[in-house]
This record gives sequence, C-alpha cells and structure tokens, in this order.
Amino acid sequence: METETLVQKEKATEPITQLLNEYLATYQVHYQKLRGCHWNVTGSSFFTLHIKFEELYTHAQQTIDELAERLLSLKTTPLSTLKDYLDKSRIKEVKTQGISDIILTKAILDDLRILIDLERKILRETALAGDDGTNDMVNGFMQFKEKNSWMLEAFCK
Repeated sequence: METETLVQKEKATEPITQLLNEYLATYQVHYQKLRGCHWNVTGSSFFTLHIKFEELYTHAQQTIDELAERLLSLKTTPLSTLKDYLDKSRIKEVKTQGISDIILTKAILDDLRILIDLERKILRETALAGDDGTNDMVNGFMQFKEKNSWMLEAFCK
C-alpha cells in the first residue's frame, strides 16, 4: 500500500517536475546572460548596471540551487548539462559584447517576462496538485522578478 501511494504521488508531481526542469534550464541561460551583461556593460550607466546585474546574477545563482534541490526533494533528477539547458530553455542566448546599456537591460527585462510567465504556469500546476512547498518557493521567486522588472522598466524610460 505504501509503495502504491508513493508511485501515485510521483505521477501527480510529474507535470510539476517537468516544468521545474524547464524553469531550471531557462534560469541557467538567463544567469549566463546576466553574467555577460555584468561583464560587458559600458557607458554612462556602467556603475549602476554593473552593480544591478551582479545583484541579479547572484540571486539567480541562489534560485538555481534552490530549484535543483526542490527537484531532488520531489524525487527527480535536475537537468545539469549545458546542452539540456539550451535545448529546454525558453530564453535564447545572446552576445552581450558591444551592446548598449539600454539594449542589455531590455534583454534582461524580456527574460524576466518569460520567467514570470513560466512561474505563473508552475503556480497553477502546483495549486492543482496541492504542492504548497513548490508553490510557496516559486511565488517568492516571482515577487522578486516582478519588483526588479518594475525597476528596470523605470531605468529604461
């Protein structure tokens, strides 16, 4: 009986873990883009954006670790290869060299919109499955992104 319950629980979380792995892959590509923006930003906004991009990639690194650990707690293996990340990511790589500070910021804003969209999808799925732990975690991630989207949008005006 216990084994049957465990199998049922794993089947119920399968759509969530698939979404979380897609989210992990998307976040990894976003993280690398943030690193490139941090390294390559130039111009009059250098000091402001250099610090902001570092804040964002540091937060992304922590988020990625939490996501991988959540996947493991749900009895699933997190994706861990660059190929898998690039194949599964909703965000595409971009070259960050020689790009204006506003274009770099807008690229990050586009990423944040994609991540928020994916987070909302995860939140719907976790609510249906009664997965409050994942729901709570992802909701916190989304709130951080919503606040930073507002700030970056204000910067671009």
